[in-house]
Amino acid sequence: MTEQAVKQGGRMTLVGVVIIVFGLIAMAMPAFVGTSVALLIGILVLLAGISRLVWAFRARGGERVFLLLVGALTALCGALMIANPLFTGGVIAILLAIYFIVDGILEIMGGIRLRPERGWGWLLFAGIVSVALGVMIWRQVPLSGLVAIGVLVGIKLLLVGFLMTTVGSAVRTLGRSMSENG
Repeated sequence: MTEQAVKQGGRMTLVGVVIIVFGLIAMAMPAFVGTSVALLIGILVLLAGISRLVWAFRARGGERVFLLLVGALTALCGALMIANPLFTGGVIAILLAIYFIVDGILEIMGGIRLRPERGWGWLLFAGIVSVALGVMIWRQVPLSGLVAIGVLVGIKLLLVGFLMTTVGSAVRTLGRSMSENG
């Protein structure tokens, strides 16, 4: 069990470092990241619409008409999202603001519950920053758009990466001390 904890802590630390690198990349190229996120979501919505249309042709009766309408509307929304990533970026900015605020509140609650364990301060700090980022995005909509998405997602990735490296290090240390004492 202790050997496994050391390995898990090492993996968590490695994943944390990778997430930190992704966060730095996102902050270095925020418009590219924001546009990529908007286009990816548009593609996924378009594919969902196409799959509903395929499903509609396999359905029978009144269900077919309903699925055709929903599939066509979903595909149209996806196509519009791809055609206008700036609009999509504004919608995503609103969703990100809500996500950051809710996620930050949960991280703050988790940090308070985890206290006085190692890493609780990072979790509390990450939560406070997440709430602040969410409020910043919300106050700047619709101007926040694609660039803000890239920068703020980059900051969030950095915080998550630092949190994972801290917790991974703590797990490794705990596993080593248990194997030495056990």
